[in-house]
Amino acid sequence: MRTDNGAPFASNGESGLTALSVWWIKLGIHPERIQPGKPQQNGAHERMHRTLKEATACPPACHWRAQQRRFDEFRREYNEQRPHQALGQTTPASHYEPSPREYPRRVAEVHYPETWQVRRVWPGGQMRWHNQSVFVAHALQGEFVGIEPVDERHWRIWFSFYELGVLDPSTARIWRPEQWQKRQRKLAETNP
Repeated sequence: MRTDNGAPFASNGESGLTALSVWWIKLGIHPERIQPGKPQQNGAHERMHRTLKEATACPPACHWRAQQRRFDEFRREYNEQRPHQALGQTTPASHYEPSPREYPRRVAEVHYPETWQVRRVWPGGQMRWHNQSVFVAHALQGEFVGIEPVDERHWRIWFSFYELGVLDPSTARIWRPEQWQKRQRKLAETNP
């Protein structure tokens, strides 16, 4: 699911997770975020917001029921009547197919390989690691994370299939994957 970096999709916390993105991951949906400050990376969605605003809220309706009617009418027209250039001048409704995956009655527990260590994230978003407290994410309170060895000093932290980052025990910090890669390149340049 491609989103921007704002609520409710992402947080400015180290992991970037929110309760919604944690739920998506548990359902098997991979959150994908655009780069901060780059709305053009999600241009079609941004354009839809502009069209929605122009059609329904400029000017706004006089009360919430009338505003809701505007939104409902927009949704019907946008999905069922209005052809879209990106869809070969057909409507989104003509392309819709229900997912073959059924929504689970109960969201499955997350499991990790037997060779990994597993830790519960406690209230406050922290886990215990070698007698230290390491912040993981507030959104993961009560969940289990998998800990995969990277080398003799570092550990990759996962929530289900979603990589949270690499734990550096010397700093008791989890580095986001992109931050970790940048840090490793910098270290390689300074220590050839």
